[in-house]
Amino acid sequence: MKDCTTKVVTICLGCPKVFYCHEHYLQHREDLNRQLEILSNERNSLMNKIEQQKAEPQQHALMKKIDEWERDSIAKIQQVAKEAKQTLLSHIDKFFPKVEQRMSPLTDELCQKSNKHTFVDTDITKWKQELEELKTLLDNPSDLKVQEDSTPLVTKIKVIILSPLRSNSTDIHLNAKWIENGLTVAGGNKAGSEINQLHYPLGLYVDDDNTIYVADFSNHRIVEWRCGATNGQVIAGGNGSGNGAHQLSNPRDVIVDKERDSLIICDCNNKRIVRWSRRNGTSGETIISNISCYGLTMDESGSLYITDYEKHEVRRYKIGNTEGIVVAGGNGKGNRLDQLSDPRYVFVDRDHSVYVSEEGNHRVMKWEEGAKQGIVVAGGQGSGNSLTQLSRPFGVAVDQLSTVYVTDLGNNRIMRWPKGTTQGSVIAGGNGSGVQSNQLNSPVGLSFDRHGNLYVADQYNHRVQKFNTK
Repeated sequence: MKDCTTKVVTICLGCPKVFYCHEHYLQHREDLNRQLEILSNERNSLMNKIEQQKAEPQQHALMKKIDEWERDSIAKIQQVAKEAKQTLLSHIDKFFPKVEQRMSPLTDELCQKSNKHTFVDTDITKWKQELEELKTLLDNPSDLKVQEDSTPLVTKIKVIILSPLRSNSTDIHLNAKWIENGLTVAGGNKAGSEINQLHYPLGLYVDDDNTIYVADFSNHRIVEWRCGATNGQVIAGGNGSGNGAHQLSNPRDVIVDKERDSLIICDCNNKRIVRWSRRNGTSGETIISNISCYGLTMDESGSLYITDYEKHEVRRYKIGNTEGIVVAGGNGKGNRLDQLSDPRYVFVDRDHSVYVSEEGNHRVMKWEEGAKQGIVVAGGQGSGNSLTQLSRPFGVAVDQLSTVYVTDLGNNRIMRWPKGTTQGSVIAGGNGSGVQSNQLNSPVGLSFDRHGNLYVADQYNHRVQKFNTK
């Protein structure tokens, strides 16, 4: 402005420089128009690309990646086969004279005895046996062998359907909003053990068809509620509290392993992780023992991530491994960036970054793969009810934009924290503790369906609430 000759001022709200003289304002508008034109051209180019790939899905970049793997794999196999054949040919020529040498006495004997007609049954039997041995020797030389290496020459390729929101692949719009009043989709008939009741629901998982799986804590069972059902179905436990293979004791979390069509359950009081078939399973199989488990999740390769509330750590267990390695915390209880305090629930994204809620530190931490310490991505300002604070966070999920969603148990609300922000916003609850449809009472688990609808385990109201997107 100080270099301008005109005193006329134009205001451009929303731009870094708000006040412009008329001449500079016109230049500013020209610059904005040029940028808009560039964006419009890029958008049109992207739309054309989408239309082309819709018409020819075989030309998709991921399809080309599979084609490239196929070509490389065939080339590797052909090269190794070529080398093996060359090696065999260089040795097999030396082998034929050995076979001929062993065959010579048989040939001589056959000629001699056939001319004199002096052979008998035993000679025939012996010659047959010798011929069979020579045939075997010809096909299987004693000093040559073709053997497959135990190390795979070609790595297997597969298409992985990622599940970024703990249950389903869901892209949530940056400005998405949810209706204020929730709909009860499981329980809601006071605390009890009937099939239409829950008693302190904690962790939950929403499957592709909107079937809900609930860790029914005080009923020592996992209950399945199909979409629209008024009653649930007990599919694990429900035989009283105990450590038998057919029992659970205060389960806190549950996920679905679609590959094996089974549930994986955090059987808290028994300090074990249990696999339980979804198809009429009458008992579970302990796959990890002696762990003070609270929450768990799984990545696309089948590795489990489990919070240990006594060791204040998260461990990753690859398939078949029972020891695991620490991927978050593990440095004692505390509030340093390399420590956790009372870890509760856990989420892992497609980059294998681990997000863990800490009840003791009132924060959510992100630990990137291989990191020695975490990053605070929600809360961490002490217990409180301001938008910069959390009070006893539990369930956690992260979307494709790295936005964190967390159940703020002490404040009876669900919070959303966009990446890089220092405060969140309330997307459900936050209207005090109560039983109304716009209220929650100590919420714990949360999950989303593929449409972005939010599901919350409303613990002390003994129900699961669904908040539809607007």
